[in-house]
Amino acid sequence: MADDMGSTVPRRQLGRALRDLRTEARMTLDGASEAMQFSRQKLWRIETGLGPVRAVDAKAMCELYGATAELTGALTALANETKAKGWWHSYGDAIPDWFELYVGLESAASRLRGYDESLIPGLLQTEAYARGVYQNRTEMSEDEIDQLISIRLQRQGLLRRRLPKAPQLSSVLAEALLIKQIGSRAVMADQLRHLNDLTGLPNISIRVLPLSVGAHYGALAGTFMMLDFPLTNRVVPEPSVVYSESLTGALYLDRPEEIAAYEKVWASLMSLALDEQQSRQLINKIVEEVHHG
Repeated sequence: MADDMGSTVPRRQLGRALRDLRTEARMTLDGASEAMQFSRQKLWRIETGLGPVRAVDAKAMCELYGATAELTGALTALANETKAKGWWHSYGDAIPDWFELYVGLESAASRLRGYDESLIPGLLQTEAYARGVYQNRTEMSEDEIDQLISIRLQRQGLLRRRLPKAPQLSSVLAEALLIKQIGSRAVMADQLRHLNDLTGLPNISIRVLPLSVGAHYGALAGTFMMLDFPLTNRVVPEPSVVYSESLTGALYLDRPEEIAAYEKVWASLMSLALDEQQSRQLINKIVEEVHHG
């Protein structure tokens, strides 16, 4: 039986980061592999996330490419995670939260499928709604909040990018989160109208899961995002990833049986959610009757 190399998520993100550093250093794959005394195939496998990476090799590559000490430390710590069996990224550990692991995955994905039950997802938020999300975070300064909101709004650019092609985004939103007031009534009305405006983009689908469905499979899974990846120059696509975030960390799942379980949840959500036209109509109704927009 082949060795189980653990979760592919840290390997793939480490590979992307090392490839970007090599490109910034203007080194070819051949030049870097010669300097590292690797075979060209080994370096290619590292950069494409096809194998675990020793921390000592990650550190040496960072030094070769002129990475900062801070980034070198983060990537070396990430290399230690490339044999993890499932992967939990705990914020504040050796891999700091500024090392945007999820954002890298999101940017590389060709399809995003998300279920949200408490808040409108970041990719679909207006600036005012995003600010309302942080309104009771008294431990955060205004500057910190401004920075978080700025990053969130920048991420939304991937939905309209031309190259690489913008990902397909399918979003299922629990009706309750459309009713809950974040910020003011005016903020909510603008946010919900923004959702309907976004559905005019050919790559975005937003469907509402009505309160009337009662107990459902998604309630067991909670909020999650499934990310699928393009073939690019690989023989087979990168494995899909399920991402689930909490207050203190984020869970990344990519084992076939885990993906299969969430595919069942997604199929159930698709069967229960209103279609796109019905969803737009319900959103408009909530704007008028709940938020008085």
